[in-house]
Amino acid sequence: MTADALLPDLAARVRDMAHSRTPACRCGATGTLADRPDGTVVRHEDTVAKAHAPGADPVALARRLAAAARLPDVFLPPLDPSPAGLHDRAVTFWPYGVPVDPDDPDAAPWEAVAALLARLHRTPAPVPLPAMRGPAGAARAVTRLRALGPVPAAGPVLRAWAALPPWARAEAPMPDRTTLCHGDLHLGQLVRVFDGSWRLIDVDDLGVGVPAWDLARPAAWYACGLLPREEWGRFLGAYRAAGGPAVPGDGDPWAVLDVPARALTVQTAARMIVKAAADGRHPDEVERSVIDACARMAAVPPRSAHAPAG
Repeated sequence: MTADALLPDLAARVRDMAHSRTPACRCGATGTLADRPDGTVVRHEDTVAKAHAPGADPVALARRLAAAARLPDVFLPPLDPSPAGLHDRAVTFWPYGVPVDPDDPDAAPWEAVAALLARLHRTPAPVPLPAMRGPAGAARAVTRLRALGPVPAAGPVLRAWAALPPWARAEAPMPDRTTLCHGDLHLGQLVRVFDGSWRLIDVDDLGVGVPAWDLARPAAWYACGLLPREEWGRFLGAYRAAGGPAVPGDGDPWAVLDVPARALTVQTAARMIVKAAADGRHPDEVERSVIDACARMAAVPPRSAHAPAG
């Protein structure tokens, strides 16, 4: 099967699913929402189909889908809790939700996503789940960076990576193996549903692990100067107000956040360098700010509130 064959066949599948849900479908809004190596997403009216990454574990994916289906106040629930197959890819079907507007950052629903995370982290896993895959995602980004060969910008990123504890590099079990986590939280994983409320999407990294990982991307953006203090304060304050267990209820949260935020900074920098190399250019100003943050991190040992996993 060629990559070119996946899109039309996935479009046909999502159209059939949409018509089974709404026989009088207007067949207006259709199109490709994402087409990346880690997933292809196609929409037809109010229905979305996702072809997951090649080689995705179907048993683990089914468990993640079952968990999302049992948490409809946190996740957009799948239309079918069992993945289908298409050209050796696992395919899942979802209702369409309206994403966060990337062109209106001032309208980012920080309080909503913080409340959803707090609810998720307080909820016992409804089905047996594998480990949250956040550290594995960071490790994949570093592997792709190393595959570039000698690149001047890579030095501080790889040094910052080497300073992290093994669990944050996916080289050892996480110190928390019971808390339910999203695993890849960012504003692109949030959609508004029909009643105006927000839900999380993307279950590919859902699992049990260190909940601070779900706060680490906005924490990293704040530490790198990419997220204003006010917005970081809104997010952290709303998470604490909702009883989120990942950080202390007051005081300094960084003993818990430092290691995951460093790992997400490294992951972001690695992806930026790989993308710049693919585009045949040097890192731009924003990308340099993240790489420079890695250089600062490499000079200061990370803080950690976690003992090594036994």
